Amino acid sequence: MRILHLTPGTGSFHCGSCLRDHALIRALRSRGHDALMAPLYLPLVTDREVTNPEIPVQAGGVSLYLQEKLPFMRYFPRFVHNWLNRPALLRLAGRWMSMTSAKDLGQMTLGALAGESGNQWSEWQRVLTWIKTEIKPDIISLSNGLLMGLCPVIQRDLGISVIVSLQGEDSFLDTLIDPYREQCWAAMQANATHVSRFVTASRYYGDLMRERLNIPADKMSLAYNGLELTAFAAAKPDPNWNTIGYFARMIHGKGLTTLVDAYILLNQRGNVPRLKLKIGGAKTAGDEKYLASLRAKLKAANCDRHVEWQPNLSFGDKVKFFRDLTILSVPATYGEAFGLYVIESIASGVPVVQPRHGAFPELIELTQGGALCEPDDVESLATTMETLLLDGQRREQMITQGMAKVRTEFSAARMAEQFEEAMLLAKKD
Repeated sequence: MRILHLTPGTGSFHCGSCLRDHALIRALRSRGHDALMAPLYLPLVTDREVTNPEIPVQAGGVSLYLQEKLPFMRYFPRFVHNWLNRPALLRLAGRWMSMTSAKDLGQMTLGALAGESGNQWSEWQRVLTWIKTEIKPDIISLSNGLLMGLCPVIQRDLGISVIVSLQGEDSFLDTLIDPYREQCWAAMQANATHVSRFVTASRYYGDLMRERLNIPADKMSLAYNGLELTAFAAAKPDPNWNTIGYFARMIHGKGLTTLVDAYILLNQRGNVPRLKLKIGGAKTAGDEKYLASLRAKLKAANCDRHVEWQPNLSFGDKVKFFRDLTILSVPATYGEAFGLYVIESIASGVPVVQPRHGAFPELIELTQGGALCEPDDVESLATTMETLLLDGQRREQMITQGMAKVRTEFSAARMAEQFEEAMLLAKKD
């Protein structure tokens, strides 16, 4: 089957969705499919090789932004938009993406979901022409629901089945300012009726989005996010130090403030001797002010000497990062649709401590590779981590069970198998 997967690029940092998409496309190829991945908005950034380096960015972010803010831009000659979509300019734009105002985020999101009635449509129309005349896929896969503005026209004019992955759209849409929040959710609901099939990364998120988008249960499939697991091996932390790890986007929403506060509390209690904190993951220029405040908090508590910051690591360095950990915690403040870092950690032989909400209870139950604490509760997080750090036998049991479960249920091959089943159902619908 010829598959075209459209996925947004970040331009400057790694994201879990990008890593999942790359692993999915490679695994689908291994199953014999002609699978292609095309970036949207900004260049793809991954901690491994780009899947389709020959396919340039489609629907460039700079051109889309200008067309949304200055609608007359849609009438400019094509060479102007090609100039705006140069890779160097898009990468530069990606560095400042986090500085975009709340109003701009709302306008851009609604503009994309509005489809052919929106200011951005001339750019999206060019993408659809490219798909129809050059790619000619049997099925189109959209990386997330925020791209569903394309679906009505794909269904009407191209007659190609569309499968849409759902990957945390609610946590983004719910942060938009009014009136964009309500308008975007309404547009999502309208566009959902033109989707052949949805794929969700967890049962929790499938149930949530079925209700919020009014999706019939028989249009939803489950495909747990998976990894190419050959590079991950059992961690070998320094036996003289207990090392707590964090590996995700370095932002408040992922719970970094909660973890820093819990680390300070553990040091004040003094029950776990020789304690380190290693913080890794994606960082942008817009995150620096927030991170500076955390560094100041750690210094004021006299807890900064054994804290390491390792942003924007390569894949090889990320693997090494996990191998140095005793436990990992990313205590996100919202209900995550999945949390790929949980599987990366358990695959590395590192037990996790996660809040009791979102997909985390589901992942912990399936893998037996970690423990749960109460959400947004510094004392609960600190106590749960302390108990696990002081119980080596329990950690070893979690490591053994977790690594075995991840290799059977969360491999890239297993993800592709589940995704293939969803594609076949989409073609029948």
